Amino acid sequence: MSATPVRRILAVVPLLALLTLSACTANPTLHARRITTAQPTPSAPLPRPSTSPSATAEPAAGSLEWYLSQVPTFPEAPPPQPMQLPATGAAPFWHRLPTDQKVAFITIDDGGLARPPGLIDFIWEARIPVTMFLNSPAAAEHTDYFRQIEAVGGIVENHTITHNSLAGRSYDYQKQEICGAADKLEGLFGKRPTLFRPPFGEHDSTTLKAAHDCGAKAVFHWTETVHEGKVRYQTPEKVVQPGDILLMHFRPALMDDLLAALKAIHRAGLTPALLTEYVR
Repeated sequence: MSATPVRRILAVVPLLALLTLSACTANPTLHARRITTAQPTPSAPLPRPSTSPSATAEPAAGSLEWYLSQVPTFPEAPPPQPMQLPATGAAPFWHRLPTDQKVAFITIDDGGLARPPGLIDFIWEARIPVTMFLNSPAAAEHTDYFRQIEAVGGIVENHTITHNSLAGRSYDYQKQEICGAADKLEGLFGKRPTLFRPPFGEHDSTTLKAAHDCGAKAVFHWTETVHEGKVRYQTPEKVVQPGDILLMHFRPALMDDLLAALKAIHRAGLTPALLTEYVR
């Protein structure tokens, strides 16, 4: 079922009152929080519209309304079960979150490439939970943009300063890359990152130690990548599994990537959720 944008609902409130229709209702599920308009009862039919039939035509492909019309409806995400984090001095490294709960996680990396203009409205109106792993220079350059995504439910996490490979580098170098980015992101967004993704997924034991020392609870890889609207599976199972992490980037086709990820998660019988809610 497609979402009904909030701005449209506000625009038709006077008409709905005139026609004595019932008030709008909201479904409490993750994606069904999108507001829908109650249907008129048989005893109070709506008059035939005097406007052109084109008013009810299918939304144009590529429009925000079209993307919203393609979003599946998901059941509510299950209440997070506490993760057992290791008590050692190193953060765990996970390709997928070790859980059997029926959730999967949408993550977006970098932040310095492209920011589609309709993305924020899409995330908000479709209620897409996104975790952003940002380089601190990109976050500093486009802070307002990422704050808007934060305001509609996104989370900012750590992806280093320079986006260089960390594997094989000294502890001091890796700690500066991770802690320096964490410090900057905390200053920009008012919250210190608690999750970390190394550039290219490349890491070693020093990375996990430095990430832990910089406040990261866990270090993440991925199980699927999404590019230009196509999901590419990195594991033998060609279906999204509970706890899977889907990786995409701030590229021009990001809205297509988000839609493809949502459809793949829905086909698997899972619900998208925020990583931070399941790693505490």
